[in-house]
Amino acid sequence: MKKSIFLLLLLTSVSVFSQNSDYKVSSYLTEGTKAPNTHYIGEAWLNAIIHDDEELGYNITKATFKANSTLDWHKHGTAQVLIIVDGEAYYQEKGTAPVILKKGDVIKCEKDIEHWHSSTKFSDVTYLALYGGGQPTSWTEVVTQEYYDEVAEKLKGN
Repeated sequence: MKKSIFLLLLLTSVSVFSQNSDYKVSSYLTEGTKAPNTHYIGEAWLNAIIHDDEELGYNITKATFKANSTLDWHKHGTAQVLIIVDGEAYYQEKGTAPVILKKGDVIKCEKDIEHWHSSTKFSDVTYLALYGGGQPTSWTEVVTQEYYDEVAEKLKGN
């Protein structure tokens, strides 16, 4: 009898604390959708984790660029934060030298600062991009394969 009461109490408490199936749960682990080659060279996959959520006011996108892929120069109407979760990236703001970002690095690009970022020549990169919602990216200039190769050569060994 005591065991039956204990079991009944245990089952009741488990059901009270069980997860509600009404939650909207997504995953940043999915690769996402292959991006069209509009403003970049190479191969990129995008997963819009949070997109145009008016209450939050910001977006989070997971991007994966295969090695030897690059975005064009661009700027955002809000600050952007990049969190490198795997691999290595090149990053450059207009008027400054390019750098290599590695897994675990976090960098903030201020509002309206022209910049580009990419995978490195021989490493894929996956990053989370956090940026304000509602304002589209402004694409400013193409990053040519020649320029990308110059950056790769300059940063080789770093």
